[in-house]
Amino acid sequence: MEWVKEFYSRTGDWWAGAEAVVTDEDRQRAAAIRAHAGDGPRRVLELGSGYGAAAVATALAGHTVTAVELGDRATHTPRLAARHHVPDDRLTLVRGDFYQVRLDGRFDAVTYWDGFGVGTDDDQRRLLTRIARDWLTPGGVALIDVYNPFVWAARHGTREHRDRRPADGYPYELEKLLTFDPHTSTATDTWWETAHPERRLSQRLRCYTPADLTLLLTGTGLHLEEVHPDGDLRDTAWSYLAVLTG
Repeated sequence: MEWVKEFYSRTGDWWAGAEAVVTDEDRQRAAAIRAHAGDGPRRVLELGSGYGAAAVATALAGHTVTAVELGDRATHTPRLAARHHVPDDRLTLVRGDFYQVRLDGRFDAVTYWDGFGVGTDDDQRRLLTRIARDWLTPGGVALIDVYNPFVWAARHGTREHRDRRPADGYPYELEKLLTFDPHTSTATDTWWETAHPERRLSQRLRCYTPADLTLLLTGTGLHLEEVHPDGDLRDTAWSYLAVLTG
């Protein structure tokens, strides 16, 4: 998984001007915590927090958040927290690899928005086991976005061009190629600057149907309770929210 830090840090530079902001989607994620973890302030662990927008929205909803991020997108989190007047004791940023990081205490909710599937099945099981064994309180809930293979497979070979839009926070002209390996159910999302086609960055994302995810969870200490797709799983849903309990 050597590509992870470089990919998310470099693409973070490309898009931060437009995307390092708190959006309605981030507020909806905070609302999902309340819906599944219950009313009242909760202690929340967010894995792969990126720019920190969802973590800020979660803190603004009254929760105490520990946000873990490996890449340089995390440099935007303190600025976002300050802009939204998040109290210092409400949001803690931890820079590090969540496969190795050591954290104090347990959490009522563990979230992983738009990122699960990095690495092998064994890597996913190792992370899921850590969530159940080391971080989740008894009766707690894990909320994880899982990539849906049906839609990614249908878009195999898709290319995209993005023009520069500096006024909107997108200063680079970019190209994208999406491919899908049906043997490993892995999507590869490759990006490069139009002016530098030799400098390509790729993220590789393992995709799971709900049935695949149920099998993956065997022996981890977690169980799949609910699935909430962001569209039709057969056609439009790039991912679904998996609600996991111990």
